[in-house]
Amino acid sequence: INSMTIHNGLTRNNYYCHLEGENADLTLGGMAIAESKQHVDNYSRIEHLVPNCQSNELFKYVLSKQAQGAFSGRIYVAKGAQKTAAYQNNRNLLLDDTARMYSKPQLEIYADDVKCSHGMTTGQLDDEALFYMRQRGISMAEAKTMLSVAFTDDVVKLVHIEQLRDRLRDIIEHRFRGGCMRCGSCNICY
Repeated sequence: INSMTIHNGLTRNNYYCHLEGENADLTLGGMAIAESKQHVDNYSRIEHLVPNCQSNELFKYVLSKQAQGAFSGRIYVAKGAQKTAAYQNNRNLLLDDTARMYSKPQLEIYADDVKCSHGMTTGQLDDEALFYMRQRGISMAEAKTMLSVAFTDDVVKLVHIEQLRDRLRDIIEHRFRGGCMRCGSCNICY
């Protein structure tokens, strides 16, 4: 499952995934880019109900200009779901001091032979990376765009269709350069 929120006002996405067949495999990837008081809220519940299943969840947010993001994800492992492998990751990039991120990754495990983990980080662009790029003649705006695009790329790589992946990269780069999805002045926007 792939979810990309690239331009929005107020968005809420809910994902309910039940792994009910042995050896089921789920990858849930999501990304959100928001600014100017926009709000993106993602909720997920992945239930491992039988043995030998795997899930991998990755959500990334890039927020600026009073945007707010929220992520609440729960991985549930039922009593009989031995040999479960479940991983949940939420990574967030705040481009200024006015953006806010609220994250609540959760594990609920009732089996004892599992490999499960969850994590969350929220931070800013790396000052050393920005300095390095500036020393090589790259403008501050271009350096921030390049780092922001690179931050989102591992979620885009989860898309299996090559043409769609390439199109998403173009749209994301355009979005970070200040383009809206309705500008009408280029061949990127709709």
